Amino acid sequence: MNIGEVSTRANLPAKTIRYYEEIGLVKPLRDTNGYRAFRESDVHKLVFLGRARALGFTIEDCRALTALWEDKARASADVRNIASDHLIQIEAKIADLQAMHETLSHLVSSCAGDDRPDCPILQSLEKVTR
Repeated sequence: MNIGEVSTRANLPAKTIRYYEEIGLVKPLRDTNGYRAFRESDVHKLVFLGRARALGFTIEDCRALTALWEDKARASADVRNIASDHLIQIEAKIADLQAMHETLSHLVSSCAGDDRPDCPILQSLEKVTR
């Protein structure tokens, strides 16, 4: 299979597939003319990587998850640990976003939004914290 077909089947841009090859996540064969020759197993791996990346796993997490996926003697606890650590990071980001939402909501509601120059939003942004 060529990269265009793999790109369509894995729902990933060819540029991403080339990047994954460059960093060693996928290793397609090469034809005698030097073109990539993807196998069905490469498509499966690329779909796996695409889904993992869509869930926000880092490249290094993807590398570890791929190794575990390929290891039929793996311990599911190892997979769970990676996913649990990632979930903790997501929860921290959600908490940060909620705090940002609360702060910005308060600032927006305290701004008159009229023709006067004073603005609590800008005043809050210019405050220097010590």
